[in-house]
Amino acid sequence: MTRPGDKLSIPVVWSPDCLRHEPDGEVWLGVWEQGTEVPERAIVLLAALSAAGAPVTPAVRHDDAGLRAVHDDELLAHLATIWADWEAGGYLADYGRRRVVPYVFPTQGLLAGLPLRSPAATHGRVGRFCYDTMTLLGPGSWEAIRAAADAALTAADLVAAGRRAAYALCRPPGHHAGPAAYGGSCYLNNAAIAAQALRQAGAARVAIIDIDAHHGNGTQAIFYDRGDVFYGSLHVDPGAGWFPHYAGYADETGAGAGQDANRNLPLRPGAGDAEWLEALAALGTEVRGRGADALVISLGVDAAAADPESPLRVTADGYRQAGELIGGLGPAVLVQEGGYDLPSLGGLVVATLAGVQSAAG
Repeated sequence: MTRPGDKLSIPVVWSPDCLRHEPDGEVWLGVWEQGTEVPERAIVLLAALSAAGAPVTPAVRHDDAGLRAVHDDELLAHLATIWADWEAGGYLADYGRRRVVPYVFPTQGLLAGLPLRSPAATHGRVGRFCYDTMTLLGPGSWEAIRAAADAALTAADLVAAGRRAAYALCRPPGHHAGPAAYGGSCYLNNAAIAAQALRQAGAARVAIIDIDAHHGNGTQAIFYDRGDVFYGSLHVDPGAGWFPHYAGYADETGAGAGQDANRNLPLRPGAGDAEWLEALAALGTEVRGRGADALVISLGVDAAAADPESPLRVTADGYRQAGELIGGLGPAVLVQEGGYDLPSLGGLVVATLAGVQSAAG
């Protein structure tokens, strides 16, 4: 059991390429403004974890099979090539559009039952894959996106090889990215990639617990009709006006083979430690009942009271208690998701991992 002041021994999987994604802001309600998903997030986290004694393990490059196991080939090709296409199309040089951002979306209101086509114009094609105007791409984005996926895969390798816990310092985050679409500052779904890797490494049943302040609509979509990967999320109620608005409701319980393998526990704005930990404990009870062989934790810390991106009020002690609960559930890959208050971000993740380490032994 760890005590306050003990060094962290959970490996931190990291690639400096994760710093290469610079979204340069976001378009929020039609206006270009400074965003919160910035490279400094990873710098702060790495510094805090290193100061806490956690060993840093380089992310190992994997082939694309782990990505293709959860994402469509067309999405992967788009993310890998869209910046080059954007530059070649003159959007930067001729029009001053310094980042890739969509402007038209193929919703059912537009298509009205017509087949989905791939537009000839690059600026038209972006909206086929990106579902919001907040999730921009620049010259180094693909390298960072790919490095984050490799960090998740490397952490999954460590747990599959016998480590009780491993933490992937992924940036950009991933849980809003679905099989064929990206958004919510997420491009590839690092947590889903890790969960599928654990399945392929021999875990018969995998559970994903998402403690980010926002519902992981992408993770839900990837596993919604599968019974071998349970997805449980506690998050601020989208029905109270919070992203992702259209998903994350309690009546979304899975479909087909995945019926009852999806659990959403929406929380009221302003909920603090007591309600948040009660919801997490309920998910923990369900995971135990399902006999999960391994876990993936979407570790967002934007439910913290100081975070600008949600109205939840969780404290550092709440995160440590969450870590203790998670650490008692089984071998776990912890994948970084949200968390945007730079002064408190590192301490919150350290507290969570300290709790995991304390319970895991």
